[in-house]
Amino acid sequence: MAGSDVPARAQANAAAPAPSPVKLERLSQFFENEVTTGKLPGAVVLIQQHGVPVYLKSFGVRDVATKLPMTPDTIFAIHSMTKPITSLAAMMLIDEGKLALADPVSRYIPAFADTKVGVESKPKDGNPILELVPPIRPVTIEDLLRHTSGITYEYIGSELIMKTYTDANIFEGHFNNTEFAERIARLPLARQPGTLWRYGHSTDVLGRVIEIVSGKSLYHFLKERILDPLGMTSTKFVLQGAAEAARMAEPLPDDTVLRMSGEERRRHAEWESAGGGLLSTITDYARFAQMLLGGGKLDGKQYLSPAAFKQMTSDQIGPGSGVGRDYYYFPGDGFGYGYGLAVRVEPGNAKPPPAGSIGELKWDSGSGTYFGVDPKLDMVYILMEQTQLERSRITPAFKALVYDAFEK
Repeated sequence: MAGSDVPARAQANAAAPAPSPVKLERLSQFFENEVTTGKLPGAVVLIQQHGVPVYLKSFGVRDVATKLPMTPDTIFAIHSMTKPITSLAAMMLIDEGKLALADPVSRYIPAFADTKVGVESKPKDGNPILELVPPIRPVTIEDLLRHTSGITYEYIGSELIMKTYTDANIFEGHFNNTEFAERIARLPLARQPGTLWRYGHSTDVLGRVIEIVSGKSLYHFLKERILDPLGMTSTKFVLQGAAEAARMAEPLPDDTVLRMSGEERRRHAEWESAGGGLLSTITDYARFAQMLLGGGKLDGKQYLSPAAFKQMTSDQIGPGSGVGRDYYYFPGDGFGYGYGLAVRVEPGNAKPPPAGSIGELKWDSGSGTYFGVDPKLDMVYILMEQTQLERSRITPAFKALVYDAFEK
C-alpha cells in the first residue's frame, strides 16, 4: 500500500512513535470480546503508518447466518463514508475550473431556484405551523460541500421539518440521482443557507451536480477519476455476481435499522447515493485514506492541487464563517469541518481531551465504519463493521485504543 512519496514523508515524520505491540494487543482483545459476547458479528481493523500496515486483523464472521469468516476483502456498506469520496470528486471539478464553490445549485438543477425555507411559527391558537419564506441567498456548491445548505435528513431537525420530509416519501418507487435531486428541491430548507451546519442529503444533491458537469453517471465518474486510479476495485454501488455477494458483511439479525437500510439499498439499485451508497473494503478505503495523508497524492499521481487540497481539509465553518452549530453537530467537540471531512482544530472542552491530534481528518457512518488520517503520526486507521446499535459505543473506544497504542 505504500506510495512513491512514502520515503520522504517517513523521513519527515521519523520522530513519530511506532505503536506498542502490547497496547495493540488490547485493541485485539477489545474486538475479540465484542464478537465473543455477541455484540458484533465481526470486524476488520487496519492501522497504517508511513504507508505500511502495522496492524491488520479480522475478527469474527461476515454474517452469522453463513458463518463465513471476516477477511480483509470483506465488503461493507460504508454509508456516510461515501461522502468524502464524492466531495473529492467535486473538488477535482472545482480544481479544473468546471465548477465553482460560489455557483448556485440552481445553475445545474433549476428546481432549486424555487426552494423555500421552512420556519416554524406558533399562532395564537397554539398549533405550530411551517411558514415558507424565501432564502436570504441561493444554495451554493459550497453549501452542499460543507453541509450549510439547509437540506436535512428526515430524522434530523424540528418536528414539522421532519414531518414534511417523511410525508414527501422521497424514497418511494424507482428513482435515480436526477429524480432524487428534484424531490429534495421541492422540500423546504430546514434553515437559511449558510447559517447552520446541518447533516442531510446535501452530498446526494452534489452527486447529481457532478453528473451534470461531467456528463457521466456518478459511478462512472468516480470509477474513472478516483476508484480505478487508486486501485479501489471492490468499491461500487451495486455488487456483481455471487462471489461478491458472498463477501458482503451483514449486521446482526436484531440490528433492525441497519438491516432495513440494507434492504432499502438493494431495492434502489438504480440510485447511486452520493451521500451514503457505496460499498467498499478496508484495503480499498486505505488507498483513499493514504491519498489524503499524502496531501491529495499517491503513487506519484496528484488527485488535487495543493491549494485545492488545503481548501478541502481546512475548517470552513469556524469563526467568521457565520455558520452555527447545535445538538446535531456530528463532527464533534474540537472539530471543524472542511469540504466533506471533519478536521480537528483544537483539543476541545473535555478534560482530558479525547484522543487524537490537531490537524487529523476523520469521518464515520451510520453502519459503524470509521476512518481517520493523522499527519502528525503519518498514520491512517480504519474500522470496518456493520452495527447501528453498538457504533456509538464502539467507535470512540476504538479510536482511544488506537491512539493509546502510540503513547510513549
